[in-house]
Amino acid sequence: MAKKKKWLGIALTAALALGSLAGCSSAKDKDTSEGGNGEKITYWAPFSGADGPRMKTIVENYNKSQSKYQVDFQVVPQSDYYKTVDLAFSGQKNAPDLLIMHTDQLKNYADKNLLKDLTDTVEKAGVKAEDYAETAWKAGDIGGKHYTIPLDIHPLIMYYNKDLFKAAGLDPEKAPTNREEFLAAAKKLTDSSKNQYGFVVPTLWPNQFIFPTILFQNGGELMKDGKPNYNSPEAVEALTFYRDLIHKEKVSPENVQQDGEVTLFLQGKNAMHLNGPWMMEQWDKAGINYGVAPVPQLGTKQQAVYANGHNFVVPATVTDSKKLDGITDFLKYVAGNTMEWAKSGQAPASKAIYEQSEEFKKMKQQPIVASEFKYAKFAPAVANWGQLSDPLWAEVNLALLGKKDPQKALDDAKKKAEQVLNK
Repeated sequence: MAKKKKWLGIALTAALALGSLAGCSSAKDKDTSEGGNGEKITYWAPFSGADGPRMKTIVENYNKSQSKYQVDFQVVPQSDYYKTVDLAFSGQKNAPDLLIMHTDQLKNYADKNLLKDLTDTVEKAGVKAEDYAETAWKAGDIGGKHYTIPLDIHPLIMYYNKDLFKAAGLDPEKAPTNREEFLAAAKKLTDSSKNQYGFVVPTLWPNQFIFPTILFQNGGELMKDGKPNYNSPEAVEALTFYRDLIHKEKVSPENVQQDGEVTLFLQGKNAMHLNGPWMMEQWDKAGINYGVAPVPQLGTKQQAVYANGHNFVVPATVTDSKKLDGITDFLKYVAGNTMEWAKSGQAPASKAIYEQSEEFKKMKQQPIVASEFKYAKFAPAVANWGQLSDPLWAEVNLALLGKKDPQKALDDAKKKAEQVLNK
């Protein structure tokens, strides 16, 4: 899940997906992994970033492990992914037999009866709900049916610069865990004369992950009784706190452009950074001395973190028993062989990996990602979440730029979302 950043705006018509993030996002062309002979299974994924080669390796290893089935892995760039999926579902393009779908997209497709109920497939494969993170598995339960086999959960996490912590007299092995510690550290780490800041607040992506995290930590909800709940007291408090980091606490510069906070982190000028697990390989390549930690409880009531996830789904049109047997066999293989996926920075949702693998437990970042599974929260399970949420991200942006009061911005976001809902 490479820079999921361009899930942005989460120009999520294909919804939060731009955000989603987290393989998802550069733009290479289609890639295909050929195996031997056997029943062919066409598999699509949006892994056009650093995670693509990881999944390709998993597929190649599977194809080499047996000769009965051949999985043909095709990468569709994230920017085109859901448009391409829609063309396939509408019959204008050959549809795959298996594909990856983000958690925040599931209801859109399930409600239109475009996905296969995998209840029988799961039973036949001997796959059990308890083999996966509960949060990930339950996301596939929609309307009394089960539509997914989870691949991963990618929550927001915190990165921090250990060298800047040490220079500020802070313990480089101890990240802040709550709002008070976070603010105190951010102030110590800020030296505007050096263009150095404790926490650079992005005004655009990845606020689709950050703002909901603080809102959930306040005990708030994005939707309530099927309606947008963007201007709740919990939401206003969350946005006020977040905006104050720029305009009151002065631990962040103003008017940060897209990816400005990433650039400053790479330059050693941004001490703490909230983003997704997909950023790991970029930091490693840059040689930054960074630490990884769970997102601090910046809200007032509970620990929570916004997340998305990658899931395997099967189009409802796939009925051939041989193909279904092949899909089942491949998914069983993936459940026990996703260490390669973990190397991209992700934490697979399979307990065989994140709970039982000693290799996984020794990794720097991935166990921390998995530690957030128990309190991770996904986007509301409503149809067209992307269109409903677009007004929220636009208004959060205006508030962070200082162009609107948080209450006014969130009132306007709710009104605009209600107009979308009532169309």
